[in-house]
Amino acid sequence: MNPDLIRQLPSMPLQSPTFPRGPYRFRNRQYMALPYRSSMDAIIEALPEPLEPDGDIVAVQWLDLPDGEGFGSYAAVAQVIPCLFKGEPCNYVHQMIVNNAPPLAAGREIWGYPMKFGDPSLQVKADTLNGELYYAGQLVALGTMTYKHMVSYQTHDDLIQALTRTQVTLKIIPGIDGRAEIAQLVGVNFQDVVVHGAWLGSGRLEMHASVNCPLSDLPVLSMRQASHLVTDMTLPYGRVLHDYLK
Repeated sequence: MNPDLIRQLPSMPLQSPTFPRGPYRFRNRQYMALPYRSSMDAIIEALPEPLEPDGDIVAVQWLDLPDGEGFGSYAAVAQVIPCLFKGEPCNYVHQMIVNNAPPLAAGREIWGYPMKFGDPSLQVKADTLNGELYYAGQLVALGTMTYKHMVSYQTHDDLIQALTRTQVTLKIIPGIDGRAEIAQLVGVNFQDVVVHGAWLGSGRLEMHASVNCPLSDLPVLSMRQASHLVTDMTLPYGRVLHDYLK
């Protein structure tokens, strides 16, 4: 294969790229978001400068993604910290666990999503929306929410604004010598969002200590109102917000 064709490849390996070029459309993407009040000291320690805290709320989100263009079907868990970047409200994606290789590879290599491989799931069981996360054979997190008890009172515009709020990741890619070749804060905003349903309700979150999946380092002090969303949306490429090597 000549160099021009090599430069056009979206990813490795050469004969069977792990993921195609984006943007990437998701259909019937389902969320369960469990926000909670946590330790301000732990939040400050978790946020990379120059990000600043925007209160003491953290959220753990379970995602069921049955139709991701280029990625297939998978599930994920994300721990998200609302924050400020130069005064702009953002969501810092602190930790993520997924159960499928293409989104894991693309997420880390393109946007810097802090993804590891584990076993998340989001299912309706009896009258409960139930999220589980296993890592290395251990139950790390269990989240539950009442199932469609109350339609969200947020306006359509408010929902779209929340879903397109800037996500921030810390992207670190080492070079061949082991030193950081890329060290950036990356920003990305979902596009073309369609909301099929939005509900509010009570939620509970239980987390267990895990050295390699330390969600519990941001402890639950008290729960806030939970939300359940079903959406279509497009994940575009992102932009560099801050470069630690310049």
